Amino acid sequence: QEHYGGLKGLTIAWIGDGNNVLQSFMTSAAKLGMHLQIATPRGFEPDLRITKIAEQNSKEYGTKVLLTTDPLEAADSANVLVTDTWISMGQEEEKKERLKAFQGYQITMQTAKSAASNWTFLHCLPRKPEEVDDEVFYSPQSLVFQEAENRKWTI
Repeated sequence: QEHYGGLKGLTIAWIGDGNNVLQSFMTSAAKLGMHLQIATPRGFEPDLRITKIAEQNSKEYGTKVLLTTDPLEAADSANVLVTDTWISMGQEEEKKERLKAFQGYQITMQTAKSAASNWTFLHCLPRKPEEVDDEVFYSPQSLVFQEAENRKWTI
């Protein structure tokens, strides 16, 4: 909102794990007037109950929600590219399997070519290079440090 001046009509592309952060986006995006395009590998989709809530909210608020396994499809015309850790606390023993499953999901400038011309990047930190490359993470489009500062004020 701070960057775009408002949220209504923005398209958020989530590329990564179907985790709790994604599920928060799924339960709130439509209520804020945002479209949501989600790409997760097979077997790492968000909770089906949350998916149903997101689909209901999307109908109610006139937004779109897309679930796919294709990161470029999710990034298509998106204003905001978002990812999070692929290996959350308690999943450390799954690291090798997860890194293999998430090959091709790293957000790069190639991913951003599919996005809208005014795209930005978010990540709730800490970030691993396999999730997003340095070129995107440290680019002028990256809002991760402003995002972290804003989180500080909510605490």
